[in-house]
Amino acid sequence: MESSSQPSCFNCTFRPDRIFCDMPTEALQAFDAVKSQVTCEKGAVLFAEGRPSRGIYVLCDGRAKLSICSENGKRLMLRIAGPGEVLGLGASMSGTPYEVTAELLDQSQVVFVRRKDLLKFLRDHRDACMMVVQMLSQDLHAAYERVRSIGLTRTRRPRLIRPRVAS
Repeated sequence: MESSSQPSCFNCTFRPDRIFCDMPTEALQAFDAVKSQVTCEKGAVLFAEGRPSRGIYVLCDGRAKLSICSENGKRLMLRIAGPGEVLGLGASMSGTPYEVTAELLDQSQVVFVRRKDLLKFLRDHRDACMMVVQMLSQDLHAAYERVRSIGLTRTRRPRLIRPRVAS
């Protein structure tokens, strides 16, 4: 990882399209003050499943593969995260280890915010806190949909029962 100059989120052309980045002016100024922005190479691991959560990562550009490891050591890719996504949010908010591994698929600009700074930021900026609640809710619903698609996939079509008509 290589540190880059700290460009302001105000100058980001993508900001209006990204839920977490489109904060009110005061909140965005405070976020700029607590973030660190770095350039990471393709293949860099932002965080690993089971490791203590240090904070959140926001993908400014690039993509990250999110995966988990089975008991027998096989890796299962859950999904690909894209620009504007906040990674490690659930673990950072709950103070638990990261649930997944996040590995960059491209060279990327990444913003990092330490957990302690994130919690203080959210206490001070309720609009941003509500954005986090919305993101966590979306993550939960997406997980429900993945379970539904995996666990409830039909193997055959149900037969329709037709009433008998007396002749």
